[in-house]
Amino acid sequence: MTNESAIAELQRIIARHQSFFITSHARPDGDAIGTSLAVMHLLDALGKHSVVAFADAIPNTYLTLPGVERIVHALPSAAPEVAVILECDSVERTGFDPRSFAAMRPGMVVNIDHHQSGRDYADFNWIDMKACAVAAMIYDLTLAMGIPITCAMATCLYTAVLTDTAAFTHAGTMASTFSLAEHLIQCGADPNGIAQQVYHSNSVGKIRLLGSALSNMQIDGEVAWTLVTEDEMRQAGAQVEDCEGVVNYLIGIAGVRAAAFLREVALPDNDRHYRLSLRSKGEIDVARVAEELGGGGHRNASGCTLEGPADRATARIVAALQAACPSVRSTLLA
Repeated sequence: MTNESAIAELQRIIARHQSFFITSHARPDGDAIGTSLAVMHLLDALGKHSVVAFADAIPNTYLTLPGVERIVHALPSAAPEVAVILECDSVERTGFDPRSFAAMRPGMVVNIDHHQSGRDYADFNWIDMKACAVAAMIYDLTLAMGIPITCAMATCLYTAVLTDTAAFTHAGTMASTFSLAEHLIQCGADPNGIAQQVYHSNSVGKIRLLGSALSNMQIDGEVAWTLVTEDEMRQAGAQVEDCEGVVNYLIGIAGVRAAAFLREVALPDNDRHYRLSLRSKGEIDVARVAEELGGGGHRNASGCTLEGPADRATARIVAALQAACPSVRSTLLA
């Protein structure tokens, strides 16, 4: 399905229905939150009813986004005509119980995604792996529908694009990305104010956690990695949201081509799992690495979860990343 045909069909779906449920992935980031709110603002402009819900709390960084006060953290009691799921390769990725989601009995499910790991699991699927962010897809939909982009919508979309491209540095950033950003600024988005909120409003806990992560860092050839425990999180006074972006410091090291940040997650039975954020440069495909380990994402930015203990989880991801690096592959084939 082309983007043009997908947008045309989505316009028909929106026109035919009145009530919408909007959600995105667990542990929401800027693209998930900003785009969900932008869809809400779009539907508001059409006189539609919508509910935005996330399974997890909204990070403090994004609490100033227009409309964020309308976000709830539970599935609606009344069945929506359409459930819109953004940036998820399955219902499970939302963090909501799939059985509870099914019991909500939405009339239809719409899946909008731009990840390499995107899957056709819904009644309607629009997956554009060339899009720099799912927000760019909603931007194109808004223009096609002839809906004026308000300051509120522009702020949400700009925040989403800024964060999902890592400040316009990821491989998916194109000339059209900057044209999109320029138009959103013309529509009222404040680039300086948004950047200040996203990148220069860090908590003390995040900076202390960053210190622990960098102290624990190890490098072997082209691969860098670090791990933080729950005890280190507590000692730093850090929240889960404070882990966002830590891995970018590792991939920013000269000579490092792939990096992993592991965060310990203690389960009720005292087992330890590790939530991984993966980054890479150039042609190294960490999305494929993540998919092989049960996760997914973009070529240069992905994630997954591994079972412990720590040394086993670390050994698995380091071996996988080293195997993905060209120099290591050349050595193996020699």
